[in-house]
Amino acid sequence: MSFDPYIHFQGNARAALEAYRDLFGGTLEMMTYAQMPEAPAEMQGSDLILHATLRVGGRSLMASDFPPGMAGDPQKAVSTSHEAASEAEARRVFAALGEGGAVIMEFQPTFWSDGFGMVKDRFGTHWMISSPWRQPG
Repeated sequence: MSFDPYIHFQGNARAALEAYRDLFGGTLEMMTYAQMPEAPAEMQGSDLILHATLRVGGRSLMASDFPPGMAGDPQKAVSTSHEAASEAEARRVFAALGEGGAVIMEFQPTFWSDGFGMVKDRFGTHWMISSPWRQPG
């Protein structure tokens, strides 16, 4: 059993998921609201994302846009955590996610890791990026 995040966007899910695929690799599947069977009139012709799944290393990051005409409040109180294979890789991912976004906590050594930082990317997603965890002491 596992838990995988499902995040919501206000019209930019496609751009976000394509950027995440370019950064992390993996396979990306997307379906628009217009592609759903018997789509209601207000959804026909919509290129907003009904559901997307980015699969990387046996895990999934799922996402969607809020339905056409629906306001939403994306990613306000949730962070997506990513542990990179090395400190160098963690720094690269942190820098890429920070482009056009906002650093919440600078990437730095901590008592549990050689590097950890928090960033809000240009799509509004909050990330916690770390190099491999280690036992304190």
